[in-house]
Amino acid sequence: MREPSPLRERLVDLGLWLLLCVPVLLRSDPNDGGSWTQVGVGVVVLAGCVAVSRRWPLLSLAVTVAASLPATLELFTPSYSLALVVFGYLAGRRQEHSRGAWWLFGAVAAVGLVLTRLTGTSLGPWFTLLLAIALAIVAPWLIGRYVRQYDRLVRSGWELADRMEREQAAVADRERLRERSRIAGDMHDSLGHDLALIAIRAGALEVDPGLGPEQQRAAGELRRAAADATERLRDVIGVLREEGAAAPTAPPDETVAELLDRARASGLAVTLAGGPVPVLAGMPGRALHRVVQEGLTNAARHAPGAAVTVTVEETPEAVRVRIANGPGTEPGRAGAGTGLVGLDERLRLVGGSLAHRPSEDGGFLLTATVPRRAPAAAPAAPTSARELDRHRREVRRDLARAIWIPLALLAVLTALVGGVALWTGTRAYLEPDDYARLLPGRPYEALAEDLPDHPLPTPPPGLPPEPKPTDECRYYRATVFAETPVYRLCFTNGRLTTKDRLG
Repeated sequence: MREPSPLRERLVDLGLWLLLCVPVLLRSDPNDGGSWTQVGVGVVVLAGCVAVSRRWPLLSLAVTVAASLPATLELFTPSYSLALVVFGYLAGRRQEHSRGAWWLFGAVAAVGLVLTRLTGTSLGPWFTLLLAIALAIVAPWLIGRYVRQYDRLVRSGWELADRMEREQAAVADRERLRERSRIAGDMHDSLGHDLALIAIRAGALEVDPGLGPEQQRAAGELRRAAADATERLRDVIGVLREEGAAAPTAPPDETVAELLDRARASGLAVTLAGGPVPVLAGMPGRALHRVVQEGLTNAARHAPGAAVTVTVEETPEAVRVRIANGPGTEPGRAGAGTGLVGLDERLRLVGGSLAHRPSEDGGFLLTATVPRRAPAAAPAAPTSARELDRHRREVRRDLARAIWIPLALLAVLTALVGGVALWTGTRAYLEPDDYARLLPGRPYEALAEDLPDHPLPTPPPGLPPEPKPTDECRYYRATVFAETPVYRLCFTNGRLTTKDRLG
C-alpha cells in the first residue's frame, strides 16, 4: 500500500482548515456573540492546529479545548464544536499510544471542575462538560482508534500475503535442493556400486594369464580409471549432501530382515521372536528400521558379546518391537546410547512412542511402537499469521471500547446528574411545619433557622410571575423528589412580604 504524497497531505490539510473555519466565520456578526477579532484569532488557531495535527495530534485537541473553555464552561461552543470532533478523531487515528489521550481527558475534566468552583456556579455546567467530553471528544477518539487498528490489520494482511509468497518460494527452493541432494545420493549409491564392479572385473583381467601384456596394461588402466571415477564421484556427492549428513553405510532400501541378516553376518548373536518383521512404507518403515538398527548398535557398542532378542508384535494399527540384550562380557556397559534422543524424535514425528530401561538381568530393554501410517502433521502457524491474529484481536477490543466506553460514561453521568439533583433537592427541602411558622413581615435573620441551607438555584418552569414590587424571591421544595410543588418566599427590604405554595 502506497503512502500518500506530501502534496496530497497538504491539500487535505488545507481543505480541513477551510471546513473548520466555516463555524468560526458564521459567528462574525457581533449581534450573534462574535466579532471580527475573535474570527481572526479562531482562524489562526485552527490553522496552527491543522498544521501540527499530523505530528502532535493531542496538542491540536488540547489547543481547541483551551479555545472553547473561555467561551463556556460547558465546552460545546458553536465555533469550535466541529473542531473538537475532528481533532478528537484525528488524535485517535494518528496517535500511537492511548495513555496521553486519557491523561488529557482527565485534565480537561479536572480544569472544568476547578473553573466551575471558582466561578461559584452549580455543578450543572460541569456535568454538561463531562457529557461534551464523552460525546464530542472521547467517542470520535475511540472511532479513530478503531480505524487505526483496522488499517493496521489490512496492512498486516497484505504483508502476510507477501511474506507467505516469499516463504512458499523459499520452501519450494529448499525442497528442490533437498530432492536434488537425495537424487545425488542415489546416484552415488548406484553408480559407485557399478564402478566398483567395473574396477573389480578390470582387476581380474589385469592378472589373467590368458591375456597379453598390452591387454593386461589396458585392463590396469581401466581399473585405475574406474577407481579414480569412484573417488571423484564420492567427492562431488560429498559436496552435494546436506550439511552434517553422513554418507550412507547401508543399502537405501534395506529391510529389517536384511538388517538382521547383516548383523548376524558381522558376528552379533541375534534371535528373532514373534514372527517376521513386517515391511512398512514411507516414514513408518524407515522409523522401524531405525529402531532395530539403534537397538542392535547399542547392544554391540555397550554390551559386546551379549545375545540380542528382537520380538515383534503386530496389530491392525501399529507394530510393536522389543529389543532386549543381556549384560554382555564387559559389566556396566549395558546403557543406552545417545542416538535414542534422535530416535525418540523420529518416532514422535510418525505418531509412535519409545521406551527404554535397564533390564532385571543387568542388560537393556528397548521398546517402540510404530504406527502403520504416519498421522498428518498440522503445520505450525507462521509468525506472520500470529501477528495478523493479534491485530484482529486488537481491532475487536478497540471496537468494543468504542461502544461500551461512551455508554459507560453516559451511564455514569446520568447517575451523577441524578445524584446531584437528589442531593440538591434534599438541601432545598422545606418542611411543612417550618413553612407554617414563617410569618410575613419578619426579617430574614429571624426566619433563617427554619429555612434550609440552600434554596433552589432556579425556579421550576411554568410558575406564575413573581409579585411586584419585591427585591428577591426564594424557592424551596415542598417534597424531596418532585420538582413541584414548591414554596416561594418573596422578600422586600430584607423582610418576608409574601409566601406561596405553587404547583
